[in-house]
Amino acid sequence: MSFPDGVLVVHKPPGPTSHDIVAVARRVIGRSTMDERRSTIKVGHTGTLDPLASGVLPLVLGRATRLAQFLSSAEKEYEAEIELGVSTTTYDRAGDIVEPPSPRRVSELARGDIDSAVGAFRGAHLQQPPSFSAKKIDGDRAYDLARRRAPVLLQPSEVAAHELEILEWDGPRLRLRLVCSAGFYVRSLAHGIGERLGTGAHLTALVRTRSGDFSIDSAVSLEVLDRHPEQAAAKVIPLNRLLPGLPALVLTEKGAALAAKGGFISPSHLEGPQAFPSAGRVRLLHPDGHLIAIAEQRPAGPVGFLHPGVVLE
Repeated sequence: MSFPDGVLVVHKPPGPTSHDIVAVARRVIGRSTMDERRSTIKVGHTGTLDPLASGVLPLVLGRATRLAQFLSSAEKEYEAEIELGVSTTTYDRAGDIVEPPSPRRVSELARGDIDSAVGAFRGAHLQQPPSFSAKKIDGDRAYDLARRRAPVLLQPSEVAAHELEILEWDGPRLRLRLVCSAGFYVRSLAHGIGERLGTGAHLTALVRTRSGDFSIDSAVSLEVLDRHPEQAAAKVIPLNRLLPGLPALVLTEKGAALAAKGGFISPSHLEGPQAFPSAGRVRLLHPDGHLIAIAEQRPAGPVGFLHPGVVLE
């Protein structure tokens, strides 16, 4: 039994880190694969989930690791639970409690206050990352500096909340559904809502229900991965089904051989009549349908040609 190249969507439970899940996958693949060459298959993930969080964690296997840059930039969808009235150092329940300077009682809040505070974070805005985050400052992880009580100076980054919906509000408990850009810190959203309300707030639970094209419905549990690897291997999404949002071009045999070497592709290398793109990324397919490369127009390259930037052969 062998794990093919592709994406395995794992339902991460609360507790382990994303790297812990990758380590489990490496171990399972190593013990399950008879082919020695496949026992050392590369494994990575396409976007970290905090230990507190659960849900969709897509793992890239083998040659799919070369596509991680495209998969990690996809939008994410979450269901978040926030506790109003208490702020923490990490912006979630793992941190130490911080007393708000001017506490406002949660009991004083009206629905209009909640709507206004949540609505302020819809759309594109600058977001301050948490001090306890994996971002690097002069080579050091921000969370390492924060634990040493060293200054943590992180620049705000632009993020977008494409959809932000209040699912439930009951006293200190606020549940939200969020569809957002990559790089969005839901912990920072919770903290920001608490600041706007004047009550303080922190994230108590988080479930990622979707990452790009991968949903929680297609995810395998950690238990299935560990104890029934044959079931997990059957759930791997193959290379030719990845990045369906990118247009696909079917090449001739000659074009496929050229693309596999990173050569420039012209309209003459296409199989039959197909519209040749003038901009944007495309998937280049072999005549048999398997994915060869991701290509795009290159400003420094010849006009009217596509350059395979990521080759999977």
